[in-house]
Amino acid sequence: MLIREQTDHDADTVRGLRKVAFGDTAEGNPLRPGRRGLVAELDGRPAGALTIHEFHQYHGGAPVPMGGIGGVAVDPYARGRGVATGLLDRVLADLREHGQPLSALYATVPALYRSRGWERAGVFERLDLTLDRVATGPRLAARPAVADDLPGIHACYNDVAGTVNGLLDRSAPAIDLAEVLDLDVVSVVPGHDGEVRGYLTAERDREGLRVLDLIGRDVETQLGLLGGLRSWSGLLDQLTLRVVDPAVTGLLTNQGIRYTTHTSQWLLRVVDLPAAVAARGWPAARWLKPAAVDLEVHDEHAPWHAGRQRLVVEDGAVRVEPGGSGAVRLRARALGPWFSGMQDSHALRRAGLLDGDAALLDRLTGAPGVPRLADFF
Repeated sequence: MLIREQTDHDADTVRGLRKVAFGDTAEGNPLRPGRRGLVAELDGRPAGALTIHEFHQYHGGAPVPMGGIGGVAVDPYARGRGVATGLLDRVLADLREHGQPLSALYATVPALYRSRGWERAGVFERLDLTLDRVATGPRLAARPAVADDLPGIHACYNDVAGTVNGLLDRSAPAIDLAEVLDLDVVSVVPGHDGEVRGYLTAERDREGLRVLDLIGRDVETQLGLLGGLRSWSGLLDQLTLRVVDPAVTGLLTNQGIRYTTHTSQWLLRVVDLPAAVAARGWPAARWLKPAAVDLEVHDEHAPWHAGRQRLVVEDGAVRVEPGGSGAVRLRARALGPWFSGMQDSHALRRAGLLDGDAALLDRLTGAPGVPRLADFF
């Protein structure tokens, strides 16, 4: 089997593979700025493909380079012949070569990705909200967004995203901010000196209203944007609100004891542990005394970081260096949920992914809330 980089000449082939696999009818070249891809060939013909998105994902307040894996498609004739696992083995080396120590994906076949070290590390959620459960708020001087608002919208989003583990920083070129203006509803609340105090984006279709982002810098703006959704009463009984800022959906809406949430799971893979730790933010480290934990990482598919590693906390910083006794044993699948803060060492131990006293690992990630993504790829 030959696995190679995807080129522009593969566009029709890749679209065909995705159409058969997912019913995807999207046109255009799957490659664009901020994306690259791999193609697997069997018997001299393309048999599978995947796309790598060049993202940055917030962890501990720092945007960590992350390869978002999507569109993993295998031709029906080639299934069961190791094409998908071959692509995943190759992509791990590719991610490391491109300086992406993390990788995330949405798994339709979790067992496949778990076999290569990805593990559930967060959620993508949408909340069905009846309009009578939408909080009232002050009337805001909101207006339609224009192109000049895009930097302010992006800054407003990142003020929130930087505090929620897992959210993308939505930086170019992987994400084109101008595409926001193509949405059906894009409202901004202006502040001082051109600052955006808050904004709302939404799409309207036959199923109803899908609110994509509802972001505010302060509670008055958040409540005002929520209250503005009540203007849809009479046209709609309810709407769907994507959970980007958990404070809005968890603390400012009035859902009762029972409500409907649509949840998609995403999996995270630590591709290069020393590089990932160096890039991450560690807010708790500034309060910790100098300490270390000796790890033994079992990862046959990423041998460059397998073996004995020492995680050191010193002067408010965290680093990983070779050596140590290997007192805490970690399987590859344990690294993603620990890194994101989704699971502590007790849960990982019960799942058979960790052995040993890993209390320092728990103190570092420190219950930051449920990690979440708000973008599909």
